[in-house]
Amino acid sequence: MSDAEASLLVAIVVPVYNEEEAIGPFHDSLVQVLESLPHRFHILYINDGSTDRTQAILEHLADTDARITVVELSRNFGHQAALSAGLDLADGQVVITMDGDGQHPPALIPQMLETYRQGYDVVLMQRTGHEAASAFKRWSASIFYWIISRLSNVPILPDVADFRLMSAGVVQALRRMPEYHRFLRGMIAWAGFRTTVIPYRLAKRLGGKPKYTLKKMNRLALEAIFSFSLLPLWFNILSSLCLFLLAVLQAIAILAGSLAGIPSGANRGWEISTLALLLTGGMIMLGLSLIGGYVGYIFQETKRRPVYLIRSIKTTSPVVQEKWHDMQ
Repeated sequence: MSDAEASLLVAIVVPVYNEEEAIGPFHDSLVQVLESLPHRFHILYINDGSTDRTQAILEHLADTDARITVVELSRNFGHQAALSAGLDLADGQVVITMDGDGQHPPALIPQMLETYRQGYDVVLMQRTGHEAASAFKRWSASIFYWIISRLSNVPILPDVADFRLMSAGVVQALRRMPEYHRFLRGMIAWAGFRTTVIPYRLAKRLGGKPKYTLKKMNRLALEAIFSFSLLPLWFNILSSLCLFLLAVLQAIAILAGSLAGIPSGANRGWEISTLALLLTGGMIMLGLSLIGGYVGYIFQETKRRPVYLIRSIKTTSPVVQEKWHDMQ
């Protein structure tokens, strides 16, 4: 074992929300993998406002292992906010983010670290098997990535979620991005550090139920679109131009018919006018909705509210204690 390997500090950020059934078995599997590696480790569990016994279980784990830091948020701020809290407090030269339900296998950590040693700043884990996911999860995820890949201005790989390794430089870059609406996949892609992808097979949950509901998936998709794409606004402009051209063509047709003495046809004219009004009104409402969405996001950004609030921290890390003191 080299001195560089022994001195390398790896921070593992694990956001959890109501995972009282899964967190114990997950931690056991995580520790089993970490004990086989020569590095130093710091495990940060971010309790995202759980209402079950998750916090009590995490505090018990922290009492038995000094490498564990338990961060309790004041309420449920969402997965991306919990990850951001962990990244802000992480003190490692390398940071790994993963879920605590067991679907991100800890056994892949050695391969991720080996890939990092090859010179990559970001190691993304891409799902290749979906047997462990429900049919709804597979369907909603496919729609999500289909929309994002066509609207986003940054490359978003399909089936790449928040199971990844990042160097300290990447984490520092993310800390410099102050936006309230967080879409970390897009933020990391936008940063443009040297990145590679490792395929893996999604494991089964160790317990509990999936937390990413349809509502949360829709919210994440909207944040990704409004944060990383202006295509909806360009679509609105293009649609307006098309409607304007149709109006010009209709005016030319009416004028030409009048000059040629062709009867207008009252019933047909009423149908065309009604269709034009409905089409125009619908496009106007769609355009206003898109603009309103961007304005709403701008409004929330200008308020400069914190992405998350911390209720308590249980840790023996002096670095985390100092950061927590600076936040207060």
